[in-house]
Amino acid sequence: MAPRVLVSDELSETAVQIFRDRGVEVDFQPKLGKDKDKLAEIIGNYDGLAIRSATKATEKLIAAATNLKVIGRAGIGVDNVDIPAASRRGIIVMNTPFGNSITTAEHAIALLFAVARQLPAADTSTQAGKWEKSRFMGVEITGKTLGVIGAGNIGSIVCSRAIGLKMHVLAYDPFLSKERAEEMGVTKVELDELLAQADFITLHVPLTDKTRSILNAEALAKTKPGVRIVNCARGGLVDEKALADAIRSGHVAGAGFDVFEVEPATESPLFGLPNVVCTPHLGASTTEAQENVALQVAEQMSDYLVKGAVSNAINMPSITAEEAPILKPFIRLADVLGAFVGQVTESAIKEIEILYDGATAGMNTKALTSAVLAGLIRPQVADVNMVSAPIMIKEKGVILSEVKRDKTGVFDGYIKLTVKTANQTRSVAGTVFSDGKPRFIQIKGINLDADVGSHMVYITNTDVPGMIGFIGTTLGNAGVNIANFQLGREKEAGDAIALLYVDGPVSEDVLDKLRANAAIRQAKPLVFNID
Repeated sequence: MAPRVLVSDELSETAVQIFRDRGVEVDFQPKLGKDKDKLAEIIGNYDGLAIRSATKATEKLIAAATNLKVIGRAGIGVDNVDIPAASRRGIIVMNTPFGNSITTAEHAIALLFAVARQLPAADTSTQAGKWEKSRFMGVEITGKTLGVIGAGNIGSIVCSRAIGLKMHVLAYDPFLSKERAEEMGVTKVELDELLAQADFITLHVPLTDKTRSILNAEALAKTKPGVRIVNCARGGLVDEKALADAIRSGHVAGAGFDVFEVEPATESPLFGLPNVVCTPHLGASTTEAQENVALQVAEQMSDYLVKGAVSNAINMPSITAEEAPILKPFIRLADVLGAFVGQVTESAIKEIEILYDGATAGMNTKALTSAVLAGLIRPQVADVNMVSAPIMIKEKGVILSEVKRDKTGVFDGYIKLTVKTANQTRSVAGTVFSDGKPRFIQIKGINLDADVGSHMVYITNTDVPGMIGFIGTTLGNAGVNIANFQLGREKEAGDAIALLYVDGPVSEDVLDKLRANAAIRQAKPLVFNID
């Protein structure tokens, strides 16, 4: 059955057609986003939800979305999506960070000019029949210093445009490398240095706990007298009251704001102040940008629902369409390894270490780790997946670490999972052969080579003669057919393991007969989803 997507906000017909062309069934109801009750009533029928800003994907709506796998936001802002709620339900949340980058950057430059030359006030005055040339004395941009807070997708475009305007550009961004800064032609600085030197400041960072009020009263006091400030990123990055006070005092010469702490902004401390230019969140409001993000979200959602490719996800590692088929068998392997440990471990897990050896170390290990964690949790939480599993592990306070290393053994690449509880350590390793099927290659440090089946039995015992015959006879008498039987031992008369691939479930009565043998310490039934 083809996946179904509900489009509850306005998207172009071209975008809707992309879904259809890629084998996705589309229900186009662009006004539905404003009808919360109706939306909640039908959302359970869909695999995907494509939205702009009108639809609010609240916790209540997400709870009703029993089949939803992905929410796609045509635009960069996801303030209208409850991301924690979606993550807990295993729903991928995607946005389109590149579709409106140029448009937003151009709007920031436009506000820069508007504030530098007092264009809106001059326009109003002139159209009122006045001729106040001396009143609207401006400043040149050429040769001035622009401080860019945030040099990501949009910020880097602003930097490029500003350099083209012959401005000197300072960039503050903790994630900006020195090499990248040199490549962009900007000077990487700390925030205090930027504040002290910039003639203009423009912000291009997301709103987080660390960036909220990044320009507060204390920061504004450190700025160069006569600075002009532009914000086309997110309301809340600048303390509007503190900025209004700085403008009234004359320390800040002007500001251009497209975003506000409360939107729609029907009032703000900045309204009515001299040389403050305000626009109603127009950063992405061009015909080109609106079409670009619509096309992009349709492509991204279709690629995920049809091919398993994940791009621009807020709560899930990206998996490109090219790497998806290569990664798929290793994701299955990662899930199997997690599921094995999850089924044989009965006490609370304190630490998790995932080792990627050889070829696996060069793969998308974030996705593989998510798959390991999903398999690990699934025996306790049936509906967990790669999105929700990392959230659950974090909430439980489990210590998680990844180790990557070059090839060390006979396998081109393998994954090893080790978990620690309060009183024991368990480990299992596996690889993928040329047939694309997962295989166990080590359990408890004991080497073996075992196929993975839907139903298996894991036995730990003391290495004594007659165990193969006893296990085979016990299962045979119960009518259980053994498809594959693998053994391994630590040393003669030491710890040994047996891993059996059987054709169907093994009853507790049969398992109890196995456990009755004095040499057998554990006999666990295992179930794996290997389809």
